[in-house]
Amino acid sequence: MAEHVQLRPAGRNELVGLCPFHDEKSPSFYVNAATGLFHCFGCQQGGDVYSFVREIDGLTFREAAERLARRAGVALTYEGGGTTDRTVSSQRQRLLETHRAAAEFYAEQLESQASARAGWDFLAARGFDLTTAARFEVGYAPTGWDTLTRHLLARRFTGEELVLGGLAKQGARGGLIDRFHHRLMWPIRDLAGEVVGFGGRRLAEDDAPNAGPKYLNTPDTPLFKKANLLYGADLARRDIARRYQVVVVEGYTDVMACHLAGVTTAVATCGTAFGSEHVAVVRRLLMDSDERRGEVIFTFDGDAAGQKAALRAFEHEERFATQTFVAVEPSGRDPCELWMSGGDGAVRDLVASRVPLVEFAIRGVLDRYDLNTTEGRLAALDAAAPLVNRLKDAALRHRYAVNLDRWLGFLDERFVVGRVAEHRSRQGGERAGARSAPMRRRGAGADDAAVIVEREALKLAVQYPGLAGPMFDTLGPEMFTVPAHRAVRDLIAEAGGVCAGLARSGEVTTWVAELAAAASEEELRRFVTALAVERVLCDHDVDDRYVDEQMSRVQELHVTRRITDLKSRVQRLNGVTDAEALRRAFGELIALEQHKHQLRERGVGAA
Repeated sequence: MAEHVQLRPAGRNELVGLCPFHDEKSPSFYVNAATGLFHCFGCQQGGDVYSFVREIDGLTFREAAERLARRAGVALTYEGGGTTDRTVSSQRQRLLETHRAAAEFYAEQLESQASARAGWDFLAARGFDLTTAARFEVGYAPTGWDTLTRHLLARRFTGEELVLGGLAKQGARGGLIDRFHHRLMWPIRDLAGEVVGFGGRRLAEDDAPNAGPKYLNTPDTPLFKKANLLYGADLARRDIARRYQVVVVEGYTDVMACHLAGVTTAVATCGTAFGSEHVAVVRRLLMDSDERRGEVIFTFDGDAAGQKAALRAFEHEERFATQTFVAVEPSGRDPCELWMSGGDGAVRDLVASRVPLVEFAIRGVLDRYDLNTTEGRLAALDAAAPLVNRLKDAALRHRYAVNLDRWLGFLDERFVVGRVAEHRSRQGGERAGARSAPMRRRGAGADDAAVIVEREALKLAVQYPGLAGPMFDTLGPEMFTVPAHRAVRDLIAEAGGVCAGLARSGEVTTWVAELAAAASEEELRRFVTALAVERVLCDHDVDDRYVDEQMSRVQELHVTRRITDLKSRVQRLNGVTDAEALRRAFGELIALEQHKHQLRERGVGAA
């Protein structure tokens, strides 16, 4: 964590620094040394060390655990499959080592081989120099049939490993030969930064015999699944998480040009169209949520092929919670060509000129029709309506229906909106699986005192379960007025209460982890982490007296609310017809006032 965040002491067991997950001027990123948890009170990211590594580097839990184990020099034991998991892990490590050695070999060949001159000419023609090639670790696959194969076999890698990893293949005469020959090579890395495959650009003339396709990628292997990989994601992941932006381009040189131009969130697919698996990778990089705070920007040409690519991308739009855009270069130049002719500013301007993907897709459909005739406009409306209806947000659907009226030139907003709605009805109404609204943090009638006191009681139950348990476990759900607070209280109750949970877990860190794991919603899990990290409002060490005061204060506020409600009911009763009800109400009021006095006697009279 220290390599990403500069932390300073901020109190007992507390460290604070600037959050690495979003831009901020005042530190809101807190680490609780006692619980081993972190939480940012600005962007709400939080969790343990595994969560931090997963989110900062975009890794799975297993990848994060393996990375932390390597740093600590700890050998991991894989459970659940006998020796199978260990064998798979061992095989993966061997293949990663093989690819690491191959990448080093290709990089050396680019600098040492005379035949690599064609590769340098290719790079130079696109404005890339030696420093840039080294930055992106570009290499060269030599012309020999088995140069890499012989090199790796001499390094004690086996022929089976080379074939399994896609670096070599069986030759026509039976021996192993290199898969790549006389190509400029880009190493393709996973989100952990490990080389898992290569993309090679042909350097031979187009009519050279056996030259192969212009671009050749590693075939699918245990490491390389092109549908799950984005070139440059390892370089861009931190800026993507910080800026909530992904720019999707088409080629390796486009990624290089974008990064050199300052668009450091650029990535590219690896020889395949952008698909559903890529959506999952992008959402993982963005930490995509229901907040719609980020953006995915696709770069397409303005021609028919670009329109077709946009429609393919729009098929996946509903899979994103974030917003999707298109950046179009009308003359057909890709980002690398644009950078060569216009410099850094031209690439940045291209990204800045983005338009919503849905608008680009709809306009592409409208361009197919003659909008100078009523028949053409009506046909275009019917063709575009399904695109509008694919939008998840009802307000956006309405606004794009209104825009559609303007683009078509009907000037009859009600007609167009109604026509779009008819299509939606024929499509079966609202789509299933709509996302639930985020958990509300404040109740409609929650007062500030209740918010502070309830939150303090929850912090004590999470951070000091040994002290808070006996009293906290007596607090009923009706004593928590804020829905988020009540949700945590219920979570604790479902765990058997604070006392039972601590007895079962044995220590605070395990207790907190158990609560977080039991949370059914991501927002609730983050709130539990925040309670575990947030400073307790106590100017001395937390003791039995402070816990007693806070738990009693929760009860007192609850009693005060009951008294207020009862007095309101008394005002509505008739002294003649409701005499018995009034007598019972006054008796209850007296008992509540006495209980409130007892609570105040325990030293919690002040708010």
